[in-house]
Amino acid sequence: MSDDLHALEAWAGALLAKLQPAQRRAINHKVAIDLRRSQAQRIKAQQGPDGTAYPARKRRKEFKGKNGRIKRQKPAMFAKIRTAKHLTVKTSGDQIEVGFFGWVARVARVHQFGQQENTPKKRAACKYPERPLLGFSELDRISVRESLLHQMEHK
Repeated sequence: MSDDLHALEAWAGALLAKLQPAQRRAINHKVAIDLRRSQAQRIKAQQGPDGTAYPARKRRKEFKGKNGRIKRQKPAMFAKIRTAKHLTVKTSGDQIEVGFFGWVARVARVHQFGQQENTPKKRAACKYPERPLLGFSELDRISVRESLLHQMEHK
């Protein structure tokens, strides 16, 4: 997989080297936006880069009202973290970064690698299962290649 990524990088680098720096930045930004969109869609579908489903959340006690209906429902897992505000893009003429930055990066890292985190109010530490949020799948490679070719045709 790493060799495929290096081959894609070398191929794209040769194409982009022929452009002016401003054009290169603009194309990199558009490709990064497409990559961010595909990562967010995969997170919404709750799938890892290899296509496997995320482990289910732990069941919690539901809060029932007087007539038996559930008052609060759980929000979708990673609903806010996959928005453009948190899943950010950084580009330059030479590189593209799609990821989490700031305090969101800590939350994402805990889930990405299945780490342990202290819970609020001095409760016991909680071990989270591994849920890979970011990754580069074969579909992402194809998407980046197609997006780059599309952007090059329009320049």
